[in-house]
Amino acid sequence: MTTIPKADILLVDDSTSDAELALEALRRERLAERVRVVRDGVEALEYLSAAYSALGELPKVVLLDLRLPRLPGCDVLRRIREDARTRHIPVVVMSSSSDPAEILRCYEEGANSYVVKPVEFDRFAEVVRAVGRYWLYVNRPPVPPCAGG
Repeated sequence: MTTIPKADILLVDDSTSDAELALEALRRERLAERVRVVRDGVEALEYLSAAYSALGELPKVVLLDLRLPRLPGCDVLRRIREDARTRHIPVVVMSSSSDPAEILRCYEEGANSYVVKPVEFDRFAEVVRAVGRYWLYVNRPPVPPCAGG
């Protein structure tokens, strides 16, 4: 049986450099103790399903890129919202796209927030830290009812 690590943040990004920058920013803010990085949409859904089954605990937030291999970010978002086990997880779309139609589609699919990834490192790092602080420490998610009771 595969061990499923607990994660406060699920970071879904196929860009190694973007993922590394995000992890560094979260480490500097001491928000990165439990971050799980996956590289595509299928992996993201598999992790969420396995974490729920094995741990009964899901990440506090998903940071989701849109342009992913195997399954695009908008499809991942839609599936997260369709699943009763995961529909309340906050999902922050982090994309290089500022296309208004794409932003609208993400909100229509249930995104909690849409952030355009800044190009410069310092600004990117500050955005990641702000997103992490808000969703981990400020936001109060709903508490799901206990299973079977």
